[in-house]
Amino acid sequence: MRRFAVLGNPIEHSKSPEIHRAFADSCRHDIDYRKVLVEAGQFDTVVNDFFARGGIGLNVTAPFKGEAFEFAEVHTSDAIDAQAVNTLWRDDQGRICGHTTDGSGLARDLEVNLDWPLAGAHILLLGAGGAMRGILGPLCDRSPASIHVANRTSQRAIDLVALFEGRGSLTAGGLTTIPDREWGLVINGSSSGWAGDFPELEIPRISPDASAYDLIYSDKPTPFMTWADSRGFQQVSDGLGMLVEQAADSYEIWNAERPLTHDVLAMLRA
Repeated sequence: MRRFAVLGNPIEHSKSPEIHRAFADSCRHDIDYRKVLVEAGQFDTVVNDFFARGGIGLNVTAPFKGEAFEFAEVHTSDAIDAQAVNTLWRDDQGRICGHTTDGSGLARDLEVNLDWPLAGAHILLLGAGGAMRGILGPLCDRSPASIHVANRTSQRAIDLVALFEGRGSLTAGGLTTIPDREWGLVINGSSSGWAGDFPELEIPRISPDASAYDLIYSDKPTPFMTWADSRGFQQVSDGLGMLVEQAADSYEIWNAERPLTHDVLAMLRA
């Protein structure tokens, strides 16, 4: 039996075991996938022990994605962009490899599951934290017309965009200085989307078929989703599809087969 796990703290809420077991059932693979609570300062020990005991692959969630990047000996370009890793495995030379599937998972959910085109779109990102750094590179690769990062602290947004200079039409600023463009997609990655009311935000214009996406997922509309629905966005979604698609990308890396995701997403929605 091939062994996998997800590491984090907290970890009890993780849906990863449920998702990966469903993938394995659909692919007729025999796997063991568990969630492991990792205490501060114990990440390297836990990872070394997992692979020493014959483990195949690890997912990594908060707050250890940065430590996973440092631990990995080989990094993909997406991991280097994000300076974070959510997927670890050993290559045929025994080296620990690190990748992040967050950006590719988001892009696939937007383009395939939701049928929201990214090419040629004007994309507004709210927030400039680690989540946004993880998705910005893959979004640039989809050839949007422009991407603007708006953050409460404008300098943090400016610093983030500077890391991706030359990757497209990228701008940055504060939440009160959003450019006057016909925004087709607004993606929320700000901490204000977690609880309470989403703060008032003035977006000069949105396209007639504008979409809004929250990176977090919930069994009820998030504050950002409620705000977007009230502002006339035609399509609004949370990030559950991103969770499932990024998991499928990890599964493919480890098992050389990409599982179908539609039924798993429907199962979680239910």
